[in-house]
Amino acid sequence: MITISLVFLAFLLLGMPVAFAIGISGFLFFVLSDVMPTSIGVQKIASVSQSFPLLAVPFFVLAGHLMNESGITERLFRFSHVAVSWMAGGLAQVSIILSTLMGGVSGSAVADAAMEARVLGPTMIEKGYSRGYSAAVIALSSLITATIPPSLGLILYGYVGNVSIGRLFLAGIVPGLLMMVFLMVAAYVVARRRGYVDAAAKRPTARALFSATLDAKWAIAFPILLVVSIRGGVFTPSEVGAFAVVYAVLVGLFAHRALTPAKMLRAAGHAVEDIGMIMLIILMSGMIGFAIIFDQVPQAIAGTLLGGLSQPQMIVAAILAMLFVAGLFVESTVLVLLLTPIFVPIIQKIGFDPVHFGILMMTIVTLGSMTPPVGVAMYTVCSLIDCRVEDYIRESIPFLVAIVVLVALLLFVPQLSLFLPNLAF
Repeated sequence: MITISLVFLAFLLLGMPVAFAIGISGFLFFVLSDVMPTSIGVQKIASVSQSFPLLAVPFFVLAGHLMNESGITERLFRFSHVAVSWMAGGLAQVSIILSTLMGGVSGSAVADAAMEARVLGPTMIEKGYSRGYSAAVIALSSLITATIPPSLGLILYGYVGNVSIGRLFLAGIVPGLLMMVFLMVAAYVVARRRGYVDAAAKRPTARALFSATLDAKWAIAFPILLVVSIRGGVFTPSEVGAFAVVYAVLVGLFAHRALTPAKMLRAAGHAVEDIGMIMLIILMSGMIGFAIIFDQVPQAIAGTLLGGLSQPQMIVAAILAMLFVAGLFVESTVLVLLLTPIFVPIIQKIGFDPVHFGILMMTIVTLGSMTPPVGVAMYTVCSLIDCRVEDYIRESIPFLVAIVVLVALLLFVPQLSLFLPNLAF
């Protein structure tokens, strides 16, 4: 297993695409094994592709792109602007609210960060916000999409770890809303100190707020419909992905009248690119997943952790620290696919709820997309608004502190995550 890990890291450092780095290093396990024929490796790739729950991933990716083309993003932006632009750091608050709402549409942190950098970034800089502050708010607020349903990361975690996706969706709602509040407080404190206050801004009237809410009703209703339909037994998580596609098309064609055949074709093209990348990684990870279980890696790590720590929360804290370090260098999808089979058996053995752990894990590994040295969301936002990475790092500290405090709160107060799933199920 050490050889496979070294080969995988070497390929990543050489710049090889992640899917091929996983696939080659995973196949190496079968080549070097004396008891495992190489044909088993090919069978593992094929067997991963036969999973019915995995259909949720391409469906939700396509639904997200269709919604972006159907005018939903513009309506959510208008709602966010009306609701919170009057506060200190008004445009920063808009970014955070918009990320919360977009989390229920796109399910992708990088896609959300890129969209907001294009929509909000130039305006924030024009209004006097520093580039570092603007980039930090936009990139780190996209972390909310890690838990707000339909998070693609939670779908993959549930699939790989054999954990209820319906419970995960419900468990992510309160942490996602709390992250919104914590980030808004951090943005407010910094904005007040910097003087990012629009003296002419006024609180919205009830009529204006109601009108903006009505305008964005189809987007706001989407995550609610997903959760209710899963809990009510109307759809399975895979079927609700298909429903999401139909919902996006109907809203775009008949409610917003903004979805044209050309836009549908463009959305399908973007979706194919994203789905191809994600599914290739998933298929290739099947071999490494088998190798991890065959070599009893979870048992070895569990023995190490359980030998030195006794409190379940401290064991999970140690795992989260490992995940954070790994997230600095490896993309979140890869970590979920490779490390979920290792850590879920450990946390189940110590009596820690795997749904609770899934929320914590997705928050931490997705945070790697917003931190150096290889944060995809960080580099995306910095390049789009022409911000130096060192400025971004300095300005992101208050927001990182807020996120760490929230993760600690979620770790030691499990009911914040488990209240809704326990109530519903």
